[in-house]
Amino acid sequence: MTTDETNLGATVAEFGRFLLPGPTEVHPDVLAAMQRPMIPHRGAEMVELFKAMEAPLQRIWRTERRVFIGTCSATGFMELAVRSGVRNRALSLVGGAFGERFGGIVAAAGRDVIRLDVPLGKTIEPSMLWDALKRSDVDAVTMVHSETSTGSLAPLDKLAAVVREFDDVVLLVDAVSSCGGCPVETDMWQLDFVLTGSQKALALPPGMALGVASDRMLERARTVPERGAYFDVLAFEKAAMDYQPTNTPAIPLLYALEAQLNRIEQEGGIEARWARHELMRRVVEEWVEGRGGELGFGFLPEASRRSPTVSCLEVPGKANGRALVKALGKRGWWIGTGYGPLKQSTIRIGHMGDHTPESVREMLVALEGLVSSQ
Repeated sequence: MTTDETNLGATVAEFGRFLLPGPTEVHPDVLAAMQRPMIPHRGAEMVELFKAMEAPLQRIWRTERRVFIGTCSATGFMELAVRSGVRNRALSLVGGAFGERFGGIVAAAGRDVIRLDVPLGKTIEPSMLWDALKRSDVDAVTMVHSETSTGSLAPLDKLAAVVREFDDVVLLVDAVSSCGGCPVETDMWQLDFVLTGSQKALALPPGMALGVASDRMLERARTVPERGAYFDVLAFEKAAMDYQPTNTPAIPLLYALEAQLNRIEQEGGIEARWARHELMRRVVEEWVEGRGGELGFGFLPEASRRSPTVSCLEVPGKANGRALVKALGKRGWWIGTGYGPLKQSTIRIGHMGDHTPESVREMLVALEGLVSSQ
């Protein structure tokens, strides 16, 4: 986010107008929960808090396994995945900035990395992955499910099935902008390590990561001698067994998580949340198919590969995406600029978290009026 966008965002008063692709707007009830008094982080109160959150988190992740909670950014759990899951060499699937980041962490951790790249807005397809794994001597695959920089959604279930054909290869998944907004079937798809951050579809303040490890991942970690200390998956597993944090946590963020898990249950559970996100994506698609398309807007990803949580739209020919975002902010709506090389040519709409199809539709009307008046 630019400095101008940050300053504009600070003036937001009415909930539902802050449609960035992260950090997502946080509901007032969740913010209020963070004001509770501190508790001992090794006491009985903390154990009860972790126990209360166990089943709701498992329902979100579609898993019977323990869900790890770390008060760090999602990038911290990406490093955990690499340090604990990659023995020697990883194949990194890169179709945008966050696939690039995952591959960069592999290299920074001292492991070899082989890249499989596709153009921005595209996704790695199963046949491409199978061919790369047949030709490469790797022991892990890193990938991004929903690439926030391009709005593309990879076919995770099918890619996971390909990885399963290779016995000694673990799959490490960034589900940062998908978990909570669309299906992430951790157990059914046999994901070895899958992670998210608090500030996307879960609509929590930034600074918390969540993840799930398979038995294969834990077995792999035991064969990796230099896992580090803070981001050791075995330390998280041991702590989770005792309903404890690994280190002193940011306790107010845990209060926020508990409150949001209750709100998700009240909405009708994770399936209802997925359905609402799908509706928000469809609102954007219908607009692009109609008036938005007439004005010159178009999706970067193809129809079958669009994320339910963030839409990356190419702006009309002579328009400047960054200028459009700034002008829309002056009208009381906040969306994201394009990311990296797409900064000028695209805009990104974060229809995730606790937003509604109605608020997305209102924002698009404002965007339409802005472009029509230029």
